[in-house]
Amino acid sequence: MKKIITLLLSFVFLLSSCASKGPATLTVMTHSSFAVSEEIVKSFETANNVTVNFVQSGDAGETLNKAILTKDAPIADVLFGVDNTFLSRALEAGIFESYASPSLSDVPAEFKLDSSNQTTPIDFGDVCINYDKSYFAEKGLLVPQSLEDLSKPEYKDLLVMENPATSSTGLAFLLATRAHFGEDYVDYWKGLRQNGLVVVDGWETAYYTNFSGSSGRGAQPMVVSYGSSPAAEVVFAETPLDDAPTASIIGPDSCFRQIEFAGILKGTPNRDLAEKFIDFMLSTDFQNDMPLQMFVYPVNQNATLPEAFVKYSQAPSQPAVLSPEDISANRDAWIEAWTEAMK
Repeated sequence: MKKIITLLLSFVFLLSSCASKGPATLTVMTHSSFAVSEEIVKSFETANNVTVNFVQSGDAGETLNKAILTKDAPIADVLFGVDNTFLSRALEAGIFESYASPSLSDVPAEFKLDSSNQTTPIDFGDVCINYDKSYFAEKGLLVPQSLEDLSKPEYKDLLVMENPATSSTGLAFLLATRAHFGEDYVDYWKGLRQNGLVVVDGWETAYYTNFSGSSGRGAQPMVVSYGSSPAAEVVFAETPLDDAPTASIIGPDSCFRQIEFAGILKGTPNRDLAEKFIDFMLSTDFQNDMPLQMFVYPVNQNATLPEAFVKYSQAPSQPAVLSPEDISANRDAWIEAWTEAMK
């Protein structure tokens, strides 16, 4: 009898210990533009008895740099936000562990740029030139349809862009011109400079200060932004709008497609939870949530786009493409050549 009581007490103690054990913590490093609905995150936390801690670490380049610098003592379990302009650098640094999510079967091959599965594609978006519809209508000016058109005299002083040395958006536009013009891209930039191209440090300044289509006060009616920016104008409008005040130029090679990836950081003590979080990011719940949170497109072909995205976002049929390896090998040289051309 005494032995039975002892066993029962031990069992009760074990149950009590399990019940009192709090949730684990999963740390996810992201860039500063990352956003997700609280209820979506809560569903993952509840299903897996975990608390997710998001650590925003600057833009995509800064986030990757931080992960590389801390790879011997990683400060997170998962990293989200490496895009195809930095993918090869991330893989060469050896910061990720391979993981092939079962949900990759729902992702088209065009987004699977990493055959080693150290990173998993999560979303994509297109850096395009946005234009102020009212400006072109009032001036009776045709909207340019190609990169070549931007050098024409009728568009002098009308375009603002971000410096590719300080902005991922500006870099994406530079890459689009390199993909389209090849070695002649430097001459193209010299032509844009002579045609009054305005260059600022970052997207916020370009879009909210220089661009006339957002504030209504800027001097330039064209800005390097995103194909999803017109949808954002409608969604975030203080007064409901019947139509987007802006649109995108989506001619061949005029937009550069950015694909964002997530990966499990090497050395994580939470490998099982990290795998589940990658799966979660590819789930339709997470993928359906992304468009109106980060204004990007889901890679899961079973995801559903919200009405505002379908109606106002524009995706090019022929985006500019460069391989991650080509970008990694030449990025710095291309930026240096661009900088010289802008003097």
